[in-house]
Amino acid sequence: MSIVSATQLKKTYSTGDIAVKAIQGVDFTIEPASFVSFIGPSGSGKSTLLNMIGCLDPPTSGSLQVAGQEITHFTRHQAATFRGEHIGFVFQDFNLIPVLTVFENIEYPLQMVQNWPRQKRQERVEEMLKAVGMEDQGHKFPSQISGGQKQRVAVARALVTNAKLVLADEPTANLDSKTANRIIALMKEMRDEFGTTFIFSTHDPKVVGNAETIFTIEDGKLLQDRGGNNA
Repeated sequence: MSIVSATQLKKTYSTGDIAVKAIQGVDFTIEPASFVSFIGPSGSGKSTLLNMIGCLDPPTSGSLQVAGQEITHFTRHQAATFRGEHIGFVFQDFNLIPVLTVFENIEYPLQMVQNWPRQKRQERVEEMLKAVGMEDQGHKFPSQISGGQKQRVAVARALVTNAKLVLADEPTANLDSKTANRIIALMKEMRDEFGTTFIFSTHDPKVVGNAETIFTIEDGKLLQDRGGNNA
């Protein structure tokens, strides 16, 4: 069974009397434990698609199934609950909370969204810190670690809830090439170890080159999908 499936998916925004067709009836499927990139020019609809898959923005029409559930008509509360249980996010600006330590940033979804007991939270965070090679950095604050380390923390936070789907919007945009390659390699390791599906919205050829499936979007339309070159 696919992890994401869209049929005639549409998203229209209204600005005054003007209707902007951000996504125009796209169809696609994404398999579990895959590495997928949505590519296209700025304003093509990549981020809109990720926002719909992530239950951040409801579709206007069509069908969208994620992790076996039809999410098209979720209420705001249902969407928030579903996100907390099934989806992780990685952003280009890391989105770490500056007043929390590395440990506390990773722990945050378990405490605030899933309400895990303290001992279970601690064990899970320590497991994820080790998985991303940050086991000796848990006491530090975001201001005390490098950009690459921040993105490692963001990856750990995205996976700490056992999310089977991680959405990454330009996750390497603020990283130098060497660090970006390390983060991509880390994500592939996480995919192989945990069976996580990673979906990227990106312009970075390094990310695209490692994708197994590439969807090209332009003006809200899906032009093609193809296999990556696994560079």
